[in-house]
Amino acid sequence: MSKKSSSKTPMTTDAVSRIYSATAKSGDGTIPSDSFAARAASAAAKAPKGK
Repeated sequence: MSKKSSSKTPMTTDAVSRIYSATAKSGDGTIPSDSFAARAASAAAKAPKGK
């Protein structure tokens, strides 16, 4: 039951950095491939660069 985001704000690399950091600190220092942090990084990689 996945839901597409209707947000018009793209995921930025700064946001991904914060999410990765929080995920790593809350776990054992790794980022699971099925985590929100991994999905955020994927979204940032696909986001249009600059304006």
